[in-house]
Amino acid sequence: MITDTEIKTTGFRALVAALGDVQAEKFIALIQREPFDYTQWQRALWPDKSIEEISEAAMKQRQAEQ
Repeated sequence: MITDTEIKTTGFRALVAALGDVQAEKFIALIQREPFDYTQWQRALWPDKSIEEISEAAMKQRQAEQ
């Protein structure tokens, strides 16, 4: 299990890698400015996947990283 600080650092690095410095900062500002329902966001992110399919994909990804 990694610490909260490690999660934040890794997440920010991923955002910067995907979006660049300025767009990553803009993304964070957008998230902080608006009410954010994580559950609703997840449902919209993978509308055609069951929780079992998402869980299985996450477990496979984790095993691949170890």
